[in-house]
Amino acid sequence: MEKQLHEVGKRKNAVARVYLRPRASEQGVIRVNDRSFEDYFPRPTSRMIIMQPLELTSTVGRFDILVNVQGGGLSGQAGAVKHGISRALLDVDPAFRPILKKAGHLTRDSREVERKKYGLAGARRRYQYSKR
Repeated sequence: MEKQLHEVGKRKNAVARVYLRPRASEQGVIRVNDRSFEDYFPRPTSRMIIMQPLELTSTVGRFDILVNVQGGGLSGQAGAVKHGISRALLDVDPAFRPILKKAGHLTRDSREVERKKYGLAGARRRYQYSKR
């Protein structure tokens, strides 16, 4: 792989543009919106979610990963980055497909927030009933 690879990952309202490059230093660097990976995602669960496809395919530290992510919250953004990295790894080696597919990383998680209905406090939550 000489050039960089580009893929898009999505989750909820978040969209992540992921760029995989051959590593320039001894360790692969992950940068999210021009910030370090640990700085952008302070929650360890978010970092774990993002690292899952790399750990499954044993490619941790093999690439410099640059991510532009926007929309949604940090949880949705972490899912979008995971989806984008998984799709980019397929371009690196198509043999990763069965591993990533079995783990469910290639499917875009289609769960969205249910809309609020009129006459209700939320999507399904009713207003408190008052007898008197």
